Amino acid sequence: MTAPVTLPLWLFVLILLFAASAFATHFLFPSVRWFFRRRLEKAVARLNTRLERPIEPFKLLRRYDLIQRLCYHPDVTRAILDHAAEHGLREDVAFERARRYAREIVPAFSAFAYFGWGVRAARMLSNALYRVRLGHHDPQELSGIDHDATLIFVMNHRSNMDYVLVTHLAAERSALSYAVGEWAQVWPLSRLIRAMGAYFIRRRSRDGLYRAILRRYVEMATAGGSTQAIFPEGGLSLDGALQPPKMGLLSYITDALPQVEREVVFVPVALNYDRVLEDRVLIGAAEAGTRRFDARISHVFAATLRQLWLRVTGRYHRFGYAAVSFGKPLSLKHFPALARDPEALADALMDRIAACVPVLPVPLVAHLLLDGPKSRAELERGVSALLDRLGHCHVHLPRNNRDYAVEVGLRSLTERAIAVKEGDTFAIAPENRTLARFYANSIAHLL
Repeated sequence: MTAPVTLPLWLFVLILLFAASAFATHFLFPSVRWFFRRRLEKAVARLNTRLERPIEPFKLLRRYDLIQRLCYHPDVTRAILDHAAEHGLREDVAFERARRYAREIVPAFSAFAYFGWGVRAARMLSNALYRVRLGHHDPQELSGIDHDATLIFVMNHRSNMDYVLVTHLAAERSALSYAVGEWAQVWPLSRLIRAMGAYFIRRRSRDGLYRAILRRYVEMATAGGSTQAIFPEGGLSLDGALQPPKMGLLSYITDALPQVEREVVFVPVALNYDRVLEDRVLIGAAEAGTRRFDARISHVFAATLRQLWLRVTGRYHRFGYAAVSFGKPLSLKHFPALARDPEALADALMDRIAACVPVLPVPLVAHLLLDGPKSRAELERGVSALLDRLGHCHVHLPRNNRDYAVEVGLRSLTERAIAVKEGDTFAIAPENRTLARFYANSIAHLL
């Protein structure tokens, strides 16, 4: 028993590696994970004291546990069996497909990623690109919502900057969980977005199994009180105007209401811009009759380099104003009829979003110039007349001066060659008339 054993050096090294691996797996890693988990819990507790709505326990669940709960739910199990029978697959193969869908959908929220650098990056990017303005909002109305209620922000979708802008402006309230389309499923962007608490959706998928898993996840998030942010229009507006609502996520939320013990409150959010970064891409997609956007990473990289060069040479200036308004919250507890009718609910929410769309200088001036060439004086009189009609709306006037608003709008339009000066008058350039209409459409419903 005590006799020495001779081993080759390579085998001895291998045994040491296995022993070290076993020690790390069974003793070291659990201890380290416990240590960091305790520190994270304390950090989240301190963070929750500063937030208007503390981070919900649902968001802090381990991603693996969420995926397991999702895959083994009875509704998902039935969908797996139906999928296997419909496609002639073995049940274990269908289950693995369901697990792959669940891993694609379920986020991996990190409070450190969201509040440590995500909110800071959103704030820096928003203020670097735009003069950000908070439009209509009633702090007492928003803070008066029951903290145990499930809060869902519903927004019009003008630009991919919407995610950044609202994250920046809602940072003091709570952590938002966005429904993000397929465009963001690119590494490493997908990992960053999941860490921010967003969940991916395939907007055009007709796969019944995928839809069952997505439906169940939305139901779990709603029942768990997760603060969500969704776009009822289902995608970016290609012509600048508000789009008819889609029923997808809203129908999932209303279907979950019988199992949800919390109050569900929708907060309408309306966004508008003096310049939408993707405006020409969106118009090109509309003219092509497709929602496939020509937004290759090379284009984004080239645009970024161009803006950096302008900043280095001292010629950079921001893209005008970006404004966000918050409408009157809608609680399903006070409107039980809407809880039973997703279409009526969607229409009511879009009406509230439409009513609080911010009015900015570029859309105002573009609206007037589309009627024909006008002098500076005629534009100033026209803007004054429009503002008198828009008295009930949120209008952002730079320096609180109507004439200066005309100057701001004209400067932005002429610098981009959307408008041109012809003698003493300004007119929309014929080749950019569609672009001018894109911006005018954002406030057309208010006029």
